[in-house]
Amino acid sequence: MARLHVGCAMWNHKAWSGRFVRPTKDRLRAYAGWCNAVEGNTTFYATPARSTVETWAQQTDPDFRFVLKLPKVVTHERRFAGVEVEMRAFLDAIEPLGDRAVLWTQLPGSFSPADVEALRRFLRRLPITLRRAVEVRHPDFFTDAGSASRLEAALADADAEWVPFDTTVLFQTPPTSEAEQEAWGKKPRLPRRMRALTDQPVVRYMGRDSVAETVEGWRPWATTVADWLHEGRSPTVFLHTPDNCDAPALARRFHDDVRALVPDLDPLPEPEPIEPATLF
Repeated sequence: MARLHVGCAMWNHKAWSGRFVRPTKDRLRAYAGWCNAVEGNTTFYATPARSTVETWAQQTDPDFRFVLKLPKVVTHERRFAGVEVEMRAFLDAIEPLGDRAVLWTQLPGSFSPADVEALRRFLRRLPITLRRAVEVRHPDFFTDAGSASRLEAALADADAEWVPFDTTVLFQTPPTSEAEQEAWGKKPRLPRRMRALTDQPVVRYMGRDSVAETVEGWRPWATTVADWLHEGRSPTVFLHTPDNCDAPALARRFHDDVRALVPDLDPLPEPEPIEPATLF
């Protein structure tokens, strides 16, 4: 049965302590009561110890989804050349997650259509047992039909998904806060793309400080995700805002909006209540 996974850019945020998660070491377990997926952005900077990943597996249900960013040395520094040792270490580290893991190849804006063949070769060497997803940021992939077609063909060879990072709402009007200003300086400004290539699409959506603007901006995605579910696909949608302070609640609200369009969609589990901290 088709499932909808929703999540955030992290499972640990200081603004969530006491609101969404208890101030304990098992924050992933608490987060998993709110969302059933998470972006693994920290793996971009360092491959975790296998023992650490084992604790991730223990704190989450088998249906929980980890979309893990490949190491920076693989995607940005060496551009897939001579990365066998690093990839072997990465794949060994995340093995305890089994099919909960999605390999997320995020590429820099300098990765152009001329580099697609290198990506194709790399993707075809990845384990067929793991899902693969690719995020590109070069403008030509979004504005030139031929470049988009070449990328789609390379992804199809490896049954890999194209991950859109939708920032159109963020850039719709000038920033009104320090967090929005910082996001304007860091996030890519690219056309919205709403086409799924596989049975498990992955979407990253960036809102604003304003909850009303964030919710209004995701309405096209709610309709698209509902259509995907009716087609038998199982999408994963990540909700971002400039400060991410309310991201877990927003992710659940997005799930509710889609469920209103797909009434037979299973609800998310109810999060455990957060009790006030005590001395004893």
